[in-house]
Amino acid sequence: MNLILIGAQGSGKGTQASILVERLGIRHLASGDIFRNAVAQGTPLGLEVKGYMERGELVPDRITIALILDLLRDPAYEKGVVLDGFPRTRDQAKALDDALPQLHRRIDRAIYLNVPREVLLDRLSGRYVCVAHQHVYNIKTKPPKTPGICDIDGSELIQRSDDTPAVIETRLQKFFEDTIQVVHYYRAQGKLLELDGNQPIEEVSRQLLLGLGLDPAQAKPGS
Repeated sequence: MNLILIGAQGSGKGTQASILVERLGIRHLASGDIFRNAVAQGTPLGLEVKGYMERGELVPDRITIALILDLLRDPAYEKGVVLDGFPRTRDQAKALDDALPQLHRRIDRAIYLNVPREVLLDRLSGRYVCVAHQHVYNIKTKPPKTPGICDIDGSELIQRSDDTPAVIETRLQKFFEDTIQVVHYYRAQGKLLELDGNQPIEEVSRQLLLGLGLDPAQAKPGS
């Protein structure tokens, strides 16, 4: 199963992606990971990506899609993938659809976590991540057991530079102007699963699995 997870910053995509990975036995592929992996491997495409990133420029769609196709050729992705953070525009979604048949694949469902802007602003203003592994907490909705310390690895919790009010507002504006077009694109194809993301995590997960035709109570593959 090949899925796209769409949602604004703070919508809970990372949490739901983890649940999908565990439940379906597929891989999670975030756009930032795609670029970091390419740079670390030092491939020709990776060197191109590094140049764009060092100049602070957006990586062109053709390179991003080529990297995704390269990764999906890996047997580790045979069972499927959850794409997170790409496509960000309608043109990217169309280009991805045009490219995937090379691998005899297609996007099965696009999942949109719909959360009101004011809720997103409130969530993000209280978001913190740990220094060691970027585990996410929220002082309002998911606080750590010990203030300022990650429950999992014991490292310090910090607020990311892109979680400041001005940056948050800019990113949300970008989402509701541009990325929302991806929602319309997959809705027109009849592939969109839209969920109310302003609910408890467990309820969003339950509705997500039901929407994909899965039993939320069923054990994960191999368990």
